[in-house]
Amino acid sequence: MTEFLRAREENFDLADFNYAPNYHQWQDLRMHYLDEGPKDGPVMLLLHGMPTWSYLYRDMIPGLTTAGYRCIAPDHIGFGKSDKPTDIHWYTIARHTEILSSLILDLDLNQITVVCQDWGGPTGLAQAAMMPERFEHLVIMNTWLHHADYEYSEAIQRWNSGWQEGGIYCKEQPDIGLLPLVSAGVISREDFMGCFLQGQTLVAGGSAEPMYRAYSAPYRGLPDEGYNGFRRFPLSIPCDNVHNGNAAAQALHYRTLLGWDKGCQFIWGCHDDVFTEAWGREWARRMNNARFDGLEAGHFPQNTDGEQLVELILDERGPT
Repeated sequence: MTEFLRAREENFDLADFNYAPNYHQWQDLRMHYLDEGPKDGPVMLLLHGMPTWSYLYRDMIPGLTTAGYRCIAPDHIGFGKSDKPTDIHWYTIARHTEILSSLILDLDLNQITVVCQDWGGPTGLAQAAMMPERFEHLVIMNTWLHHADYEYSEAIQRWNSGWQEGGIYCKEQPDIGLLPLVSAGVISREDFMGCFLQGQTLVAGGSAEPMYRAYSAPYRGLPDEGYNGFRRFPLSIPCDNVHNGNAAAQALHYRTLLGWDKGCQFIWGCHDDVFTEAWGREWARRMNNARFDGLEAGHFPQNTDGEQLVELILDERGPT
């Protein structure tokens, strides 16, 4: 039996996230997902990465469901309301990908538009490569698929090394809720460094307070081993660990999707030093007839520009 932890339900009493929980059982673990909108509508599969969860899509779901789409937004195991195995070695990208496949098959999802960012790319684009008959459209945001000529940015390499033993992020119960706030521009990098590295108390006002509360919610009250899911993501980047990162499969899915002949749209936060605008534009150029839209946003465009993202997606996909 897999040993796991589960966040307290009261952690998720959030004013800007009033969605009913749903759960998918995978072996002895419970995966949380949102299921909003008409059950017979075409599907928007909304996928997060690190260190976020389905809360990331809070500002996109209303517009997409109003347009007639069924929004499925899962929390990867180890994130959000999903169970959190305590063994850090449990977490591999192949396993995350397998669990996401099981959710798609269990719900029998079809007519899918996959909307992916960060680690939602390697896990989600894999589904379109493996089950193309279920997918209609790709929306790709600030992510990647490993392949032979992919050049990992200095920011990615610093991020990976920071989570290694002795790295600046390698600490007990890291204050993970701070990370999306920096990208959103609601706290400064100086405030982040003071709080994350030196243990200062965050003085948050405006939009920073509810955002911080929400991104901290999945881990509040848990012991240190409850944090291992998101710890494992940066340690699985294939520039460091080709096995945990499922590098060979990623490369296969990348090559497969270069032949994708259905809809494909790139929407990129152009102020991202991890997955740069230049990489996003180059990837779009290599795809068949892909559209590229750049936003004045950082690594998490869903977190700051949700309504604009909906407008761009609907401009391409249209209402149902």
